[in-house]
Amino acid sequence: MGRLTRPHLVEAAIWLAIVVIFFAFSFEFNQPIEIYIFGATAWPRVIIILLLVAAVGNLFYQYKHGSATQEGRVGVAVSDDGADFGDPATRNKMIAVLVVPFLFAWLLKPVGIYFAAPFFIAAIIWLFGEHRLRPILIMTAVIYVIFLGLFLVVLNAPLPQGNTSPFYGYSAWILKMNTKLQGLW
Repeated sequence: MGRLTRPHLVEAAIWLAIVVIFFAFSFEFNQPIEIYIFGATAWPRVIIILLLVAAVGNLFYQYKHGSATQEGRVGVAVSDDGADFGDPATRNKMIAVLVVPFLFAWLLKPVGIYFAAPFFIAAIIWLFGEHRLRPILIMTAVIYVIFLGLFLVVLNAPLPQGNTSPFYGYSAWILKMNTKLQGLW
């Protein structure tokens, strides 16, 4: 099987399972939209197809080249030994990086994305190794402002607002500020 190893196949299987699950769930909101000929599932399915292409492309690359270190690749050391998953700290960090997005998604309905997003962004930055408070706060603010600008101003896309008292109020305030901002144009 070329240079494929068991971890390569497990990774490919996980990505392909994600693609299949997301595609299956896309039928739950497959409804026509009056102003968009392709319906509500068009863009999510485009992203799912791109994810499928990336997973298959990665598997093909690993089949041809294996896990060999590539010359000139940024972020790869010549003597890259990989992570030591026998170390409990490394294993816990990996589990946390995998669990935090699921926790974020679970909290979207009661809390809403407008309130939960900054905490998610800060948690991911912290888990990826930045532990200084000032850079975490600055980057969280920058990413959050870009996120709000993209989804509220550019795309004008509705996002989950939450349904619990103080969080819903914060989301309503953000949307009111967006309406006032767009009224200035």
